[in-house]
Amino acid sequence: MIAPSVLYALNVERYATRGPLLVAGPARTGLELAEDMGFFDFGTIFFLIAAVVIFFQLRNVLGRRTGNERPPFDPYSASRTQDAAAQKPENVVSLPRKRPPGEAAPEAYADIDAFAKPDSDLNKGLRTIKDNDPSFEPKTFVDGAKMAYEMIVMAYADGDRKTLKNLLSREVYDGFVSAIGDREAKSEKIQSSFVGIDKADIVAAEMKGSEAHITLRIVSELISATRDKAGAVIDGDPETVAEVKDVWTFARDTRSRDPNWKLVATEEED
Repeated sequence: MIAPSVLYALNVERYATRGPLLVAGPARTGLELAEDMGFFDFGTIFFLIAAVVIFFQLRNVLGRRTGNERPPFDPYSASRTQDAAAQKPENVVSLPRKRPPGEAAPEAYADIDAFAKPDSDLNKGLRTIKDNDPSFEPKTFVDGAKMAYEMIVMAYADGDRKTLKNLLSREVYDGFVSAIGDREAKSEKIQSSFVGIDKADIVAAEMKGSEAHITLRIVSELISATRDKAGAVIDGDPETVAEVKDVWTFARDTRSRDPNWKLVATEEED
């Protein structure tokens, strides 16, 4: 073990030649401690200054919180939000308000009122049909009836039973086929040319149970002549356009998915 006096002598010598030696123990002088503390304070101040400089640099780059910052972006959350927004219009359907019984939809009868005088029997009949068949429109019906009229007239003249069967009720079909059969039995033929329809007006409309019935007065122009077996004209005129007036009634079951109307009654106007 080195005696304290020897350590003291070594420290004094080292201080004189190489500077203070940091050795713990009672042999250190006050001067040595003062110099050691000065070295420590300088290093601490240097690191503190460096830390302050780095702090201000980071503050300038990253900024400060003000309370108005946007939340961090979450790609998964954003994706779920977009998916939900995209699916919403497909999954959410706005249903129309259900009307109480007897309450008509706005403008529901506008086409009927334009077609038949309001409060007339015809108007009331057409409204009743509209109540049972919301897709019914008078003008559309008349246009279809005019086409059916021409097809029926020409099919009867040509003896086309297949076409007639699709357009006529059972009773009317049986009557037409019977007349065609009689004509064919006598070897008679009808020579007919359809010129056109001058007028087609609805004169009556009503519901019979679930069946809608509409009667039209049709004025058409037709060239028609009936020839016998020898080819002689026995009825009509093959060169004269004749005016024909018919009153036909069409019907349709409003409960059926079949949208077609069929001819259920015919008569000639006097």
